[in-house]
Amino acid sequence: MTNTLEAVVQIEHVFFGYPPPGSEPVLEDVSLSIGPHDFLGIIGPNGGGKTTLLKIILGLLAPQRGTVRVLGRAPAEVRPRIGYVPQHARIDPGVPASVLDVVLTGRLARSAWGFHYARQHTEAALAALAQTQMESMARRTLATLSGGQRQRVLIARALASDAELLLLDEPTAGVDPHMEQGLTDLLHRLNQRLPIVIVSHDVSFVSTHLQRIACLNRRLNCHAAHEISREVIAEMYHAPIRAVEHQHECPLSDPGCHQGCMHGKDEALGTREDSGFGSGGA
Repeated sequence: MTNTLEAVVQIEHVFFGYPPPGSEPVLEDVSLSIGPHDFLGIIGPNGGGKTTLLKIILGLLAPQRGTVRVLGRAPAEVRPRIGYVPQHARIDPGVPASVLDVVLTGRLARSAWGFHYARQHTEAALAALAQTQMESMARRTLATLSGGQRQRVLIARALASDAELLLLDEPTAGVDPHMEQGLTDLLHRLNQRLPIVIVSHDVSFVSTHLQRIACLNRRLNCHAAHEISREVIAEMYHAPIRAVEHQHECPLSDPGCHQGCMHGKDEALGTREDSGFGSGGA
């Protein structure tokens, strides 16, 4: 349990529901503490409240009951200090914008001249690209990049805001499993200096690579990654879990990472196909 005084995010007894009034709540009595070194995964079924919880942390939604503090302040007050990588980023790869142009949009909240960026903003964007190992592609267009490379660009855009907290919604969706290894290594490196929260349907990924897992289906329960079992997942989804084991040579197997994470859980939990609950949701 994270000490409240050290918490980067402190959520206490939050209730939230969408209109009309009286509808069943999406979040019910949710409490969560995220510390300065956390690498947290949030899993749950479609409509379970995962994306809604991210929007509350970002200050885009306000709870009907309960309290939320981020970096010691109300979430909306510190939104420029939060890096966010949405599941469906609205960037048309056909737009003739360079990778650097895209990353610079992460500096908008800090630019006094809108899309006219001062030198320090360009330097910050290039530094973010260097962190994601995409600096050499700064002048390339998005249309020339792979799915994994585009995801790195979006992470760089989030980092360019001088983020002190990084939120990612389904970062491995649409990324080839063997390109995922480099993305996973990147997230491990970033976690050495800032807390990271990942929403994912890939149970095997989060249980292998992350430290803690928050199981969310209207109500939230936190577990250490090693505590996640088929029984825990089945209870959260209110449905039996069918595991799919991929042999090492299978192109869909988890290639692991270079941080010492063990991926033997594939036999117990299967891979992303096994969770098979879609990729949208509240």
